[in-house]
Amino acid sequence: MHTILAGDIGGTKTILRLVNVACPSPQQRIPHLTTLHEQTYPSQAFPDLSPMIEQFLAQSSVEISHPIQSACFGIAGPVIDNTSELTNLSWSLTASRIQQEFGFAQVALINDFASVGYGVLGLAEQDLATLQAKPSNPHAPIAVIGAGTGLGEGFLIPSNTGYQVFPSEGGHSDFAPRTPVDFQLLRFLLEEKKINRVSVERVVSGQGIVSIYECLRSLGSTAESPLIAQVFQAWEQENTPTEQRPDPAAAIAQAALAETDALCQQTMALFIAAYGAEAGNLALKLLPYGGLYIAGGIAPKILPLLQSGEFLQAFHQKGRVSALLQNIPIHIVLNPKVGLIGSALYAAQRSAGSENA
Repeated sequence: MHTILAGDIGGTKTILRLVNVACPSPQQRIPHLTTLHEQTYPSQAFPDLSPMIEQFLAQSSVEISHPIQSACFGIAGPVIDNTSELTNLSWSLTASRIQQEFGFAQVALINDFASVGYGVLGLAEQDLATLQAKPSNPHAPIAVIGAGTGLGEGFLIPSNTGYQVFPSEGGHSDFAPRTPVDFQLLRFLLEEKKINRVSVERVVSGQGIVSIYECLRSLGSTAESPLIAQVFQAWEQENTPTEQRPDPAAAIAQAALAETDALCQQTMALFIAAYGAEAGNLALKLLPYGGLYIAGGIAPKILPLLQSGEFLQAFHQKGRVSALLQNIPIHIVLNPKVGLIGSALYAAQRSAGSENA
């Protein structure tokens, strides 16, 4: 048994969690994690991560029977050599500095989507909604894809000591139109948005939902409702602070879920088909019979739409090799703290590795 510190660092909020780790038995790959203390802080209220950690440890009323051996922080931004300059915060973090300040044996900084990759290993049944129920092969890869602000993709490979998580920039691969409307969307992005190369992230993301809507609106086959028009008018006001502007992607998704707006329903149908097609592309490259997990902030909010059948139809539509995708387990991640779980599992894995060295 040992104690670790895990964190999920975002531009708006940071969650810290103190965890006891029970080493797994030889038959288990995943250690058992017990949360001792957790706290959420507004990131902008702190000049750096260190004073936040100090406050967190001081606020914890839990008696720690074992010194904190390992810490891991998932960061919404690039991480290079355990160093990160956060995009939306004036924080400059290095693992070595945090390690020295707090006397932790190990500190790791990892990208937030890498932490999601580790996190799917620690999810319970209630944390998932299954789209395609098939047996999981423990010796096969696991794929993770998640649409939110952008589109993240990654994969896990099993080993004798657990899983290794590998990041990917698959979200920046080329968008591949499949239908006449897809081709119109591609042309719209190239010509109207003045984008000289359209990645799949331009379509399968929050910004993609907005672009799809704008494209379909420009075609004129379905009228725009006054309510969504007002949302776009407020969103486009440049003199309004960003945090006060409405989120048009959220408004479009909500109207589609409520089935009150035909243009929004068409938008989300195209988005879900593109999402399913890209998930199928990822699955063809990896054959993840260990499971394909759909993470990201959008999926749980549009769960009924993902369950409607359009996602799986596009996922399976791969011509001669469609049959290869029939036996891949597909799950939607419902737990918004999957990244925090992943940071804890990564810290536990590193701590166990140092003990066995």
